[in-house]
Amino acid sequence: MTRAFLFGLILLATSVWVHAQSQYPQTSSGQSEATASGHTTVEGCLQGSAGNYTLTDKKGTTYQLQGETSKLSAHAGHEVQITGTTAAAASSASNPTTGTATGGTPQAMLTVEKVKHVSETCKSATPK
Repeated sequence: MTRAFLFGLILLATSVWVHAQSQYPQTSSGQSEATASGHTTVEGCLQGSAGNYTLTDKKGTTYQLQGETSKLSAHAGHEVQITGTTAAAASSASNPTTGTATGGTPQAMLTVEKVKHVSETCKSATPK
């Protein structure tokens, strides 16, 4: 009888744990995460100044930031989490303001809507 009760208790605890994991999945930092509303959250190292900012995530993907960039100057060189919408960049020019990285590789554009400070130092990949 005690074994059956203990087995039932373990089974109940395991099922509660599995349900909690599926309801609140963990996200890993440094990766982009799309939300149901079409917004994306990217965590990475913020670089730049004077309205020309980039965000490099842990995988080394660089996003050219646009939109509400006035909030970013205080976070340059810091690890941040930015929520916004993404779009592919044009690849015709070789200028960072047009969304094309040095060497002609197009960068993804991220329109900034929300900024969250994560750390005073960058732990993501170093900007290219």
